[in-house]
Amino acid sequence: MEVDAKKVLSILDKTYPNAGSELKFKNPFELLVAVMLSAQSTDKTVNKVTQKLFEQYKTPYDFLNITQDKLEQEIKIIGIYRNKAKNILSACRKIVEKFGGQVPNRMEDLMSLPGVGRKTADVVLSNAFGIPAIAVDTHVFRVSNRIGLSDSKNVLDTEKQLMKAIPKDMWSKAHHLLIWHGRRICSARKPKCDICPVAEYCNFRKGKDT
Repeated sequence: MEVDAKKVLSILDKTYPNAGSELKFKNPFELLVAVMLSAQSTDKTVNKVTQKLFEQYKTPYDFLNITQDKLEQEIKIIGIYRNKAKNILSACRKIVEKFGGQVPNRMEDLMSLPGVGRKTADVVLSNAFGIPAIAVDTHVFRVSNRIGLSDSKNVLDTEKQLMKAIPKDMWSKAHHLLIWHGRRICSARKPKCDICPVAEYCNFRKGKDT
């Protein structure tokens, strides 16, 4: 059964009126670094690290004045920190050398940065530059496919299907609503279907009931 995306998102919007990025940042560069740090980590842990990190290093130039070993020590409580430190410094170098020290605001340019994939680029475009985008992380992928807003086995096709099903002016908001729903109710292992506000529209719930 085809799911009415607008209706589902309207319900989720009423459920999570304050839905938005839970990463703390002041500018596009801080958001880029925070998202790069967030892989396989929680926003809470990232925010704890970046609160101290961004007090000391505010620009790509600042980061390039420290060694990889030093950066590793600064972010050590975050998963795969060595690889992240290497990618952040490499991205900073390219931002300085190719983009004049400014984080680019085009998908292709962002994805040319070391360690930056499509999801990270979508998050930066949407949250830092106000450019409509749907970043498909693990929560968006799970929730949208469970409800029936998409029907795909990979994130790229899920993103394409969501972009088709959801009006463009709702893309960025939808991204946050689906993440918040995934974190608070539609969890991976034990979704709280009994209190889900969109259960009546959800294909996953219907499958459980049959």
